[in-house]
Amino acid sequence: MKIAQVAPITESVPPKLYGGTERIVSFLTEELVRRGHDVTLFASGDSQTKARLCSYPDKAWRIQPCCSDALAVQILQLERVFRELDLYDIVHFHTDYLQFPFLRRLPVNHVTTLHGRLDLPEHTMIFNEYREAPVVSISNNQRKALPMANWQKTVYNGIDDSLLNFNPESGCYLAFLGRITADKGVVEAIEIAMRSGVELKIAAKVDPTDQAYFHEKVLPLLDHPLINFIGEINEIEKSDFLGNAAALLFPIKWPEPFGLVMIEALACGTPVVAFNRGSVPEILQNFVTGFIVNSIEEAIASVGRLHLISRYQCRDVFERRFRATAMTDEYLDVYHQLISSHDGACNAG
Repeated sequence: MKIAQVAPITESVPPKLYGGTERIVSFLTEELVRRGHDVTLFASGDSQTKARLCSYPDKAWRIQPCCSDALAVQILQLERVFRELDLYDIVHFHTDYLQFPFLRRLPVNHVTTLHGRLDLPEHTMIFNEYREAPVVSISNNQRKALPMANWQKTVYNGIDDSLLNFNPESGCYLAFLGRITADKGVVEAIEIAMRSGVELKIAAKVDPTDQAYFHEKVLPLLDHPLINFIGEINEIEKSDFLGNAAALLFPIKWPEPFGLVMIEALACGTPVVAFNRGSVPEILQNFVTGFIVNSIEEAIASVGRLHLISRYQCRDVFERRFRATAMTDEYLDVYHQLISSHDGACNAG
């Protein structure tokens, strides 16, 4: 098939540091190319791919201090996509709902994966208007806020299993990986570690919008001898960081639509202690790949039971459920269904 993948322009594909959506787009794109499909990736110019790269802008938005309006740049990228619509059998968007007004007016097979939270009031307004737009969820929980959406399938994220090395030996520290924000629960992770008497290593980025929260709530806690703030790390550093940990702490305070870091930890054999919110019960198996808890007290108790979790079992679950090959199989099924439905409608007409 001739397939277009349309990525956000905030980060490169794959991202140099933080960037879950862009990482998934990269895994999917490269696997489609490996299988012989003719793929075009619409992404920033500093992206790297074996597909044809249609680049705009030259560099990812987050590393361009002169760019103050990411929406304007994303709209211009979409303009380039719609100039080439007749070249593709299907166009796969990863850019939220920005393309919906265009797609209503232009004939093309398309699908959109929704990678973010969907429980805001404005989302209900959008999906009430664009009920016909075919969309994919990354967890069943993500769908709950928008039952009216034209859901095609839930496709769990998958990653390249060669990038994260399995470590059968448990380390001595707890890990927190992601972004410094109240929703991600970094303060709760610090409390869990301190009350458990176990070192916590924090590898996380701080966005400009979260600077105030970092300085007011997090920075005062970093002087504790058990808390080690590393900062943002890259893909190469991630394998050792997660693989050498006793567990990943994932004390989220919001309806996480997937939580890529959970399967990254499992790929390394590292169990996860996570709050029971959002997609967590779909991704983790309680007492198999970690512990699903409802409070800080339960999380502390779980830290004392990590020896009960098999790191081999964690890796096995990852390989069976969350590899990029499995994700690509699912997306190809979605593509074929949409193309067949479109062809059937045309023949009936």
